[in-house]
Amino acid sequence: MTDLSPLPPAARTLQMLDRLIAFDTTSRHSNIPLIEDVAAYLRGLGLDSRLVYSSPDKANLIVSIGPTGDNGVILSGHTDVVPVDGQAWTRPPFQLTIEAGRAYGRGTTDMKGFVAAVLAKVPDFQAAPLKRPIHIVLSHDEETGCWGVVSLLEALAGEAFRAEACFVGEPTSMQVVVAHKGKKSVRVHVTGRPCHSSLAPQGVNALEYAARLVTFISDIGRRLAATGPRDTLYDLSHSTAHVGVLRSGSVLNIVPHEAVFEFEFRTLPADDVEALYAEVVAYARDVLEPAMRAVDPAAGIRFEIMSAIPGLDTDPDAPVVHLAKRLAERNDHAKVAYGTEAGQFASRLGAPAVVVGPGAIAQAHTPDEYIEINELVRCERFLDRLTAWCCA
Repeated sequence: MTDLSPLPPAARTLQMLDRLIAFDTTSRHSNIPLIEDVAAYLRGLGLDSRLVYSSPDKANLIVSIGPTGDNGVILSGHTDVVPVDGQAWTRPPFQLTIEAGRAYGRGTTDMKGFVAAVLAKVPDFQAAPLKRPIHIVLSHDEETGCWGVVSLLEALAGEAFRAEACFVGEPTSMQVVVAHKGKKSVRVHVTGRPCHSSLAPQGVNALEYAARLVTFISDIGRRLAATGPRDTLYDLSHSTAHVGVLRSGSVLNIVPHEAVFEFEFRTLPADDVEALYAEVVAYARDVLEPAMRAVDPAAGIRFEIMSAIPGLDTDPDAPVVHLAKRLAERNDHAKVAYGTEAGQFASRLGAPAVVVGPGAIAQAHTPDEYIEINELVRCERFLDRLTAWCCA
């Protein structure tokens, strides 16, 4: 890469962001071309990165800069982005566009902006007399359930890898996020018995039984909202239940023989997500299936776990929080409803973690997604202060 050190703040980051945005790393696609490009960039700087594959077309990357030791810092970002299908973009989504102090493109905010800032700082990390290692982690398939990084974390845990702090650079407008909700998402398959609608009682209406289970889940959500635990630091103070997809039926005069729907729980630490899920399964097994099988023994309900994202609940007085606030030059902190990989780092690796990164979450996943260039500058300054701390 050309040496852009004489250029103004964010110039190197924007060049790197342009490079990253050009890769269509929508989660349904491979991220290998981007990962290999980053690995080549790092090799050009004399650094050997390690790739940990989750499948032939998906890989995580880790590279360490500075001395060895368990007192280092992890800078973590995911490489995948959400689709642009059906969105009304007025700018090319996979080409960086700079207009009026904003950088437009898919992933600029979520979260290639942070990744670009980190990668652009690598020469500065190398030039500094680091006393603590800086570990850069790039993952995949965060958007489909935060499962991509698991293979890397399992490998590192088996090697007794340790770090003093982990900063996950999701968009928080550089505010320190100390906690986020856990998430469990489930796909439900309901199998009934088809027949002509004029003989409906002789069939098992899969759509009807799916709807009864959906209503049961929604009732749990209303209960959580009315009487469940509260934490007012979260942007939504209680746990939630949500059904987002329901597919069934073909024509009105045929009793549907199958239905599929998807639901999720997003829970505070005070709520047991497995207990909530068990309620749903028990209702299906004890109430719905006996009625279905009284008509057709082959009828039933099957549950498929789509993702299970551990929550993050870092003590606001923890050293990693104080450090992050110092580096971000902010004294406030927050808790959020959306999930991140920070919970994976904390639970699987035991790394004290917070979420802090450039950009506003309101811009994530939107058409004409953008990040304010000033946000990238603030992230660069965070990384400069981190570099100085790692040298102290």
